[in-house]
Amino acid sequence: MYFKQESALQINFLASAKFVAFTTQVESAGVAANADGRKIVPAGTILPANDATAKGILLHDTDVTEGPQPGSLVVEGYVISERLPVAPAALAIPELKEIKFR
Repeated sequence: MYFKQESALQINFLASAKFVAFTTQVESAGVAANADGRKIVPAGTILPANDATAKGILLHDTDVTEGPQPGSLVVEGYVISERLPVAPAALAIPELKEIKFR
């Protein structure tokens, strides 16, 4: 039997090994499919949106092809903002009260 081998590259955006994360539901609405037809929300995405509704930062890539999935949301810790897929918006930064950007 033949299995297609794939690899993933996930950039470490955490500046410290100490952080606090909680389970959250990662929504599939508005997520575009990649070349393989998969809908992946990348690690480092500010959820639920990069605006005044921000609650935390997604810790791992999450596949939402089949619909909403559980994910890990970092709510406290040190983050290297240059390594996030999208820079934190000015409205999101004050909402992420326990996240320190380096």
